Amino acid sequence: MDSDPKPSALMTSLGLDRIIDAGASGRAILQFRATMAMCHSGGIVQGGFVTGWLDSAMAHAVMASSNHEVSPLSLEIKVAFYASARPGLCIAEAWVDRRGKSTAFLEGVLKDEAGTILAKATSTAKLVPIKRG
Repeated sequence: MDSDPKPSALMTSLGLDRIIDAGASGRAILQFRATMAMCHSGGIVQGGFVTGWLDSAMAHAVMASSNHEVSPLSLEIKVAFYASARPGLCIAEAWVDRRGKSTAFLEGVLKDEAGTILAKATSTAKLVPIKRG
């Protein structure tokens, strides 16, 4: 679980509702609340939010697996959109597929409250040590 109970301005802007899990296992589950302000035509969430939710979950997964000693810098992200996200709760689940010293391969899936898969993502990230102090 995230040690900071107050989300960053970025995570607030993305609509973070809560972090369900972000443990050392290399998996993370984040819950986001989609609003009409995030939508375009017909109440469909803009794809950048969907991508941001998946990217955030993948980042949490790799950071937690390193005990928050590295920060992932995205080298590439691919998102496949399966169904439209709509206002309400969306759950991003992500995991570390493989990890080396300087690179990680990440995967994630976004679901609605009913468990319908809305999108899947893969990412390659450069791992950068987090400087303390």
